[in-house]
Amino acid sequence: MELRINGAAYQVEAQADTPLLWVLRDDLGLTGTKYGCGLAQCGACSVLVDGVVVRACVTPVAGVEGREVSTIEAIEDDPVGKKVVAAWVEHQVAQCGYCQSGQVMAATALLKHTPNPSNEQIDAAMVNLCRCGTYNAIHAAMHALAQGEKA
Repeated sequence: MELRINGAAYQVEAQADTPLLWVLRDDLGLTGTKYGCGLAQCGACSVLVDGVVVRACVTPVAGVEGREVSTIEAIEDDPVGKKVVAAWVEHQVAQCGYCQSGQVMAATALLKHTPNPSNEQIDAAMVNLCRCGTYNAIHAAMHALAQGEKA
């Protein structure tokens, strides 16, 4: 099947029900998307499919055929994604960094659909888990972005 990932076409041989995460990591070498729980609960595997956050660990690869998949590897090619990454650096969000690719993807999706989100919208969208507990820094970065502060 042909997949469109980060603006490029890839021919992949995988069973239709293979999780997208394994195709990204094992077949295509795009290892920025992380395996966390395998149950779509933690968000470490978050990618964008047609601009919407999905959990790649439970998304069958056949479900993304003909759609645009964006991963952390290309997030700074997007102007909003680039601002998110800059805000993450400015607010020193990452500690271990394991969850951060998923956090950045969720933040980018929110800001692309809602450029000036409310506190409630930020809280509703930023639900990925972080073992290090960087939630205060994540929220500070998101609030700065929502208020249009330069990162």
